Amino acid sequence: MVKRYNTKSNDSGVSESIGFLLIFSIVIAGIGLVTLYGYPLLLQQQVSADEKIMEKNMIVLQNDIKSLAYKTVPFKETALKIGGGSLTVYNSSYSPSSSAITIRDSGNTYVNSFQPGELRYESVSAQTDISLQNGAVVLRPRINQGSTNGSVMVAEPRWFYDVNQITNTNTMVINLINITSDNLMAKEGIGTVRMALVGEPYYNYTPGISVPIYVDYTPDPGQDYSVAWDNYIKKTFTNQPGLAFSPSVTNSPGTGSQLRYTLTPSGSPLTLVIKRYEVKIESI
Repeated sequence: MVKRYNTKSNDSGVSESIGFLLIFSIVIAGIGLVTLYGYPLLLQQQVSADEKIMEKNMIVLQNDIKSLAYKTVPFKETALKIGGGSLTVYNSSYSPSSSAITIRDSGNTYVNSFQPGELRYESVSAQTDISLQNGAVVLRPRINQGSTNGSVMVAEPRWFYDVNQITNTNTMVINLINITSDNLMAKEGIGTVRMALVGEPYYNYTPGISVPIYVDYTPDPGQDYSVAWDNYIKKTFTNQPGLAFSPSVTNSPGTGSQLRYTLTPSGSPLTLVIKRYEVKIESI
């Protein structure tokens, strides 16, 4: 006797429907996990890449300024990608609260409130500023669109102290670079920075200084890079032969207050050389 089994007409599709739902659920869950955990990581990597690229770009622009100032190149033009933020020219004449440098002794003022201006990259995502100012590249993080007291010098300017043991002379060289422009300029995306040296460099040569020299650095309260400059000045002039160095103002770097450094010739008289250049940003 042969047994007969009756099947309903829709039973044959049950296994396929369950399989489809399982696969579909796995795919949706995978997409959700990637969106939840993977996408923020990708964004973070992109932000970090944009910041590193702009650090390199600012060093390239620093080298352009060095070519203009020290190699008498008439103009420089550099194309670069500005990702994740904007590149802005802050002319010192448009920014009265810009940082300032004064160099003097007890009887003479060699530089009075020199305001360098700056080329500043402001990152939207990373909340980081990278500034090309006075021949240096300085990085400073921002917190909630306010100021923070941290900063670090990515590339140093050309300040140095030299001892000539043959002639028994000590020389201090300070190069100051002012960034100017005719108009306020900012750029995002792809830009071309064109710059040129304006006029003849200012040159001050003062030999035979035996009295203390005071270097005053007054930061911009809204863009305080004094921690980076404090570290650099101390590194450059501390423990130099024939020169006694000491900070004579007790203000802490990063507080928006003026910093003062005393440099006293302790052996032979000092020769102070100050060179000042003006670089005009024509377009970005």
